[in-house]
Amino acid sequence: MHVAEAGEGEPLLLLHGYPQHWWEWRHLIPAFSERYRVICPDLRGAGWTDAPRDGYKAEQLVADVVSLLDELGLDSALIVAHDWGALVGFLLCLDRPECVKRYVSLAIPHPFVKFHPRLLAAVPRLWFQPAIATPVIGPLLVSRGSQPLVRYLLTSYTSDPHVWSDEDVELFLAPFRDPARAKAASALYRDFIVPLFPRVIAGRYRSRRLRTPTLILYGSEDPNMRPELLGGYEDLADDLVLECVEGASHFIADEKPDVVIDRVTQFFARQ
Repeated sequence: MHVAEAGEGEPLLLLHGYPQHWWEWRHLIPAFSERYRVICPDLRGAGWTDAPRDGYKAEQLVADVVSLLDELGLDSALIVAHDWGALVGFLLCLDRPECVKRYVSLAIPHPFVKFHPRLLAAVPRLWFQPAIATPVIGPLLVSRGSQPLVRYLLTSYTSDPHVWSDEDVELFLAPFRDPARAKAASALYRDFIVPLFPRVIAGRYRSRRLRTPTLILYGSEDPNMRPELLGGYEDLADDLVLECVEGASHFIADEKPDVVIDRVTQFFARQ
């Protein structure tokens, strides 16, 4: 597992999303490293971490994070996570709450979401998920030619495509040209991302309780994170706060880094 680190102090683990890796946190690391020991892993199959053929189911992805903490000699950490990294983060809070002191999810809802007819509007927007998950076809879509699908994800789910420099885009595209990482991306969607939300809507996690103090930051321009869809947690979470970030869409850490730094710092300082 490849890990970027900076700073000293209380450990803060940053878990990236797709199609990114540790570089997602480039705007946040300098500020956070003034207060915390910032730990930014590339998760299984992403960035410069190994991309084995299997191990992309929920249990293994959670175990990867626990093993990282063990390897670093840490019993627990503060965690900020985005996209599929935030899905792993929520499962970590439910399965191994002793490992998470406080948790911030960026652009991903809690695991207690109930079915709402407006959720159906998201289905056409998520057409790329089953496409990437399809064996053979998925790896080709993310790896070949100019990689238009990965470029599409970076530019279509942000409020301002100019948040990406050419260098940023190339850093996020390059790993997927490796066939092993392209296959890993497909396996990740097939074994983890695509199956998880039906489980959420079916109520699989509603027998559990979220005991970790949690903040969910979502963008006002994110069509998949509307306030009316984010209820259902009230009787299942000890301490969960929802906060809207104005002018942001899905890639909040890239679009509004100063706001994320401010809100996260305040939340972690809260007693």
